[in-house]
Amino acid sequence: MTDVRIGVIGGSGLYAMEGLEVLEERRIETPFGSPSDPYVIGVLEGRKVAFLPRHGRGHRLLPTELNYRANIYGFKVLGVSQLISVSAVGSLKLEYAPKDIVVPDQFYDRTRHRVDTFFGDGLVAHVSLAKPICPILLDVFAEASEAAGAKVHKGGSYVCMEGPQFSTRAESEVYRSWGMDIIGMTNLQEARLAREAEICYATLAMVTDYDCWHETEEAVTGEGVMEVIRQNVQMSQEVVRQVLKRLPDGPVDCPLCSHALAHALVTERDLIPKATLEKLAPLVGRYLG
Repeated sequence: MTDVRIGVIGGSGLYAMEGLEVLEERRIETPFGSPSDPYVIGVLEGRKVAFLPRHGRGHRLLPTELNYRANIYGFKVLGVSQLISVSAVGSLKLEYAPKDIVVPDQFYDRTRHRVDTFFGDGLVAHVSLAKPICPILLDVFAEASEAAGAKVHKGGSYVCMEGPQFSTRAESEVYRSWGMDIIGMTNLQEARLAREAEICYATLAMVTDYDCWHETEEAVTGEGVMEVIRQNVQMSQEVVRQVLKRLPDGPVDCPLCSHALAHALVTERDLIPKATLEKLAPLVGRYLG
């Protein structure tokens, strides 16, 4: 592992970090395949960070095509203990307007085709996701968004849909009737895997549209979303800089995230295949080494 403790996942439109003093680009091969892109390691606001564009530079990967396990595993290998996720979302509530920022604290899963656990192959683990977002990062992200001048909503429920198509009107209205706040295509798998990797995780959800439920607004389109994203990029980069100023310097010991596997590993040690232990050593080595 390295001394990079902070990771940044750039979402749609955020393929690089302005002001990042690049030290190196590192390509990491994992037991789960290749991450979306090489990790860009550099210094921003005096902090060493690892940056990864979620969809690859040039936006080459669909949400379903993302190798979520490889992306999070790579951050773990680098030594990351706090992960900043930036993503574009649709709003399911009138008060969450385009260009607002939401820092959600809950998720609802509507995906169908994704692997979202590191475990299996002879090793069973059940981590808690009652609070899927790190509460420490939740507070920091909200404060940083306000400091950057954004209109921010702290807390809320994020529906994670499969995509790549946007919602039907019926789906959008059902999600609203459930009390959901925003909708996106990527963040739940990241949150699940980050918890299994004992990495603190939270997301800056940049609102781009009203999905398709708002009768006086045009239905969401890819071109329309990308235009708002381009307007949001500068704000998202400023918020990330404000987050970095507020994160603690040094090792992190989060009561919720840093020990998530302590009581989650249920397979008898002698029955775990050696190959599985070797594959998951960066995650479970402290418990099963």
